[in-house]
Amino acid sequence: MKKTWVLEDLDCAHCAMKMEQGISKIQGVVSASVNYLSARLTIEAEEADLDRIIKEAVKICKKIEPDCRIIL
Repeated sequence: MKKTWVLEDLDCAHCAMKMEQGISKIQGVVSASVNYLSARLTIEAEEADLDRIIKEAVKICKKIEPDCRIIL
């Protein structure tokens, strides 16, 4: 299943790339994409794993860019 979220206050293209790389490494993620221009995060994973994956993604995003929020 592929799902997309809005990233609020994403200010840095380099940070977006680091977020994408970090989220891609989460167990169960098939693919992850962070689009800096549209401020969107897209994750493809099994539906049963999405809750756990998005919680881990939130932690990764906060660590890289503390002001950025994933709008759930």
